[in-house]
Amino acid sequence: MRASELDVSDIEQTVSTGAVPPDERLDDLLDAAHARALAHEEGTVADYIPTLADADPTSFGLCIADVRGGLHEIGDTRAPFSIQSISKAFVYALLSEQVGHEEAFDIVGVNNSGLAFDSVVAIELNDGHPMNPMVNAGALATTALLPGDADEKWATVHEGLSRFAGRELTLDDEVYRSESETNQRNQAIAMLLQSYGRIRHDPAEVVDVYTRQCSLLVDARDLAVMGSTLADGGVNPVTGERVVSAEVCRDTLAVLAASGLYENSGEWLFEIGLPGKSGVAGGLVTVAPGKVGIGAYAPRLDAAGNSVRGQIATAHLARSLGLNIFASDSHFSAGARA
Repeated sequence: MRASELDVSDIEQTVSTGAVPPDERLDDLLDAAHARALAHEEGTVADYIPTLADADPTSFGLCIADVRGGLHEIGDTRAPFSIQSISKAFVYALLSEQVGHEEAFDIVGVNNSGLAFDSVVAIELNDGHPMNPMVNAGALATTALLPGDADEKWATVHEGLSRFAGRELTLDDEVYRSESETNQRNQAIAMLLQSYGRIRHDPAEVVDVYTRQCSLLVDARDLAVMGSTLADGGVNPVTGERVVSAEVCRDTLAVLAASGLYENSGEWLFEIGLPGKSGVAGGLVTVAPGKVGIGAYAPRLDAAGNSVRGQIATAHLARSLGLNIFASDSHFSAGARA
């Protein structure tokens, strides 16, 4: 059943959230999460994009940005890296802000494909329809649907992601060149989407804008602030600027919960219980709605392409801070049960 068929549009949505601990307690838990993850040296640095192979495998930064504007950092939180696939979530939010809930749903989709992020088979199996905006086909369709020509699309992406981060982000020219020389698969996906009528612009230009958006430089602090903006209904808690609507945040987080970590999204949601998005440069953003955004950077990746230390630290914080959106306890006291 489609969301539009559920007959709930006239019901006012109520939002109920808890609170994070005081700053001192939050810092203590952040230190503990960092120390736990630091003990792990598993994983390998991505090398399918040549420039990424130069990352320092020991680098590790962890940041929490709460919706009150507080920042809590430890480690290499200002080490720059390319945002890569994490950009997909925020570009999808920008598109949804412009075209609305229904059109974004119709064009891009929201279901997990169960296949690899760059799968061509998933496109063919679904008659040319991208399954969700977190896989490459859906991300390319999302970027293609932004208004204007290639320069205008890029301006929308660059300015929009900078507003999410609360500062102007810069392009890593070396990463951009490296990816441009090795993105033949994305070019093929874009041309396949064009053959199905899902992309109505020059596919080469769409891939170029998408490659540039993946090459924007961020750090763990930026990811935490970007995540906290989604957590706070679209208002950047550091700058106070509204970036997108609360409805767009809800939709974006729902898509992230379903597909943010690709074919491992179910396991992530089962263990962590929060919407999140990873990138092959080692970044990881996680969102606890109404509470915090968590940004992590650690370039050693597991077999699925997700930061090993980032996942371990985030799991620790999700449990110790009570962030899991599925966790609950009985409101009855022991005495009331008796």
